[in-house]
Amino acid sequence: MTDVLAEQPLTVHDRARPWISGVAAVRATGPVENALAHPPDTATQVVVRLRGDGWRDTLVVGPRTLATYHADAHQRVVSCVRLRLEPGAVRPLLGVPAVDLVGRVMPLGALPSDTARALARELAHQEPGEVTSGLADLLPPPSDRSRDRDRLLRAAVAALSTRRDRAPAAVRDVARQLAVSERQLRNLFAEGIGLSPKHFARIDRVRHVLDHALTTPWAELAAVTGYYDQSHMTADFRTLMGVPPRAFFSGRLPRATPCQAPS
Repeated sequence: MTDVLAEQPLTVHDRARPWISGVAAVRATGPVENALAHPPDTATQVVVRLRGDGWRDTLVVGPRTLATYHADAHQRVVSCVRLRLEPGAVRPLLGVPAVDLVGRVMPLGALPSDTARALARELAHQEPGEVTSGLADLLPPPSDRSRDRDRLLRAAVAALSTRRDRAPAAVRDVARQLAVSERQLRNLFAEGIGLSPKHFARIDRVRHVLDHALTTPWAELAAVTGYYDQSHMTADFRTLMGVPPRAFFSGRLPRATPCQAPS
């Protein structure tokens, strides 16, 4: 697969870190004529898109439960800036629970909070390299009321995430470790992330496979990622990505649909 996108991480100011886990500027280096994969993602993102004629829009992209494949042969969108929101940041910043945004793409300014509208106004007029400099001034200070809940959610996210040195913990074990019921944990994830704990862990495992498949043998990758065996990993990957791993990494992707260009 030819890489037609160049991604540059941008520094997140310390005062913005309670809300923003990462910022990246992405630039198209050529027309996207073939399928470009958008893997499943557990995060809600704010995306500022720039078209070749200078037109911009600012969107909210909710968590994706399945991969999508798009193409933009005419290179209408030439660059964008992606801000990944921290777990638990969606309702305080955007005014809706994260579960309401799953699988959706919508204008940031259409969301009900004053912060969402302020971000939409300001981000639409900033150059990609300038986005992070004024970001902290647009974000509210974290409230004391939400800090304990966010700490609990982020502890659960860490336990259910795949790492190089360990597989994700079982949902029941995470609930027990955090002294909450499994139902409370599901409600916490629905509000703060938009997915169930089990679905979060499943997507995170497939993303781990995407990150390490080119450097780790299949059987070893399946074992360290927490799958029963390689066939289990292949089946899960196919369900979420639309094709099995070998097809994906050899460029045999599902049929692409056109990018939704701003009008």
